[in-house]
Amino acid sequence: MKILDNKVALVTGAGSGIGLAIAKLYAKEGAKVIVSDINEEHGKSAVEDIKSTGGEATFVKADTSNPEQVEALIKATVDAYGRLDIACNNAGIGGEQATTGDYSIDSWKKVLNVNLDGVFYGCKYQLSQMEKNGGGVIVNIASIHGTVAAPLSSAYTTSKHAVVGLTKNIGVEYGQKNIRCNAVGPAYIETPLLERASGDMKEALIAKHPMGRLGKSEEVAELVLFLSSEKSSFMTGGYYLVDGGYTAV
Repeated sequence: MKILDNKVALVTGAGSGIGLAIAKLYAKEGAKVIVSDINEEHGKSAVEDIKSTGGEATFVKADTSNPEQVEALIKATVDAYGRLDIACNNAGIGGEQATTGDYSIDSWKKVLNVNLDGVFYGCKYQLSQMEKNGGGVIVNIASIHGTVAAPLSSAYTTSKHAVVGLTKNIGVEYGQKNIRCNAVGPAYIETPLLERASGDMKEALIAKHPMGRLGKSEEVAELVLFLSSEKSSFMTGGYYLVDGGYTAV
């Protein structure tokens, strides 16, 4: 028996990178997966990828920074599969590079709107549905920068620290309602975004990881799968790193 058999799972930002790896692993382990992304082409491609290997998935387009669209996303999930057991709030952006005093207000608002407000909106409507189910699991994708600084990215650092705090609150508030909530903190991962980075920039990032390489999306997905399954049944309100030793130095 697969560890997510008979479960319904939702992944935001699932059209590429870490979100795609999570959606594919959820489906491989038996879940019916709602693939959500703001990019319709990427989202539909992810669904076809999952179906080509025998998985079950449906695409729902949504902008996580829009609360009405997030509420509609949860409704679409229930309309498609009847319930919501697992949610992974993965969608996020990096924002501009600037010192805090020079950081533009528009960019600050945009990063916080997607990375923090979007996660809050997701959790808000997911929790409401999970209470109707009698339980569920939420995994929020934070970052190593939920615990250490990202120089020139103050909005990103702030948003990811806040996601960790939000996760802790939910873990405490909903522990007796059979709903668990944890956060994952990846370091720098081989994703399409980093593949476009210059050679020097990429080498500099690699040097920050004692393991001497960047992480893989599939490695993050394995931790998310564990936290989404009954194998982590006594874990809630936690923040778990998958960082190649980045934060140990």
